[in-house]
Amino acid sequence: QVQLVESGGGLVQPGGSLRLSCAASGFTFSNYGMGWYRQAPGKERELVAAITSAGRTTNYADSVKGRFTISRDNAKNTVYLQMNSLKPEDTAVYYCSRQSGWFPSGWGQGTQVTVSS
Repeated sequence: QVQLVESGGGLVQPGGSLRLSCAASGFTFSNYGMGWYRQAPGKERELVAAITSAGRTTNYADSVKGRFTISRDNAKNTVYLQMNSLKPEDTAVYYCSRQSGWFPSGWGQGTQVTVSS
C-alpha cells in the first residue's frame, strides 16, 4: 500500500523559504518518479515539480522555475521540495505524488503552505 507523508508546510512571509519533505513507504521508492503538486482554493491541482527515479531529470512548472528545487534521497525513501523567494500566489496545499510515467499513482494527505505578511 502506497503511503506518502508530507511535512514542512507552514506560514512564511513573502520572500521567505520553506523545505517540504515527503516520506514514502509501501513500494520500492527507487523504481518510481516522484512529484509535487499544489492546489489553491478554487483552483485545479497542478504539477509543480517532478523528478525521475534516479534523480537525474527534473521538471518544473514555469511559475516556480528558478525558485523551487525538487530532490530525492533514495536511501531515505524521501523526496524534498526546497521553495525559495516565496510569493503569496504560492499559497496552496502541497501534495506529494508517486509518478507512473507522466501520471500520479498515489497521493499524500497534503501540507498547507501559506505565504503572507
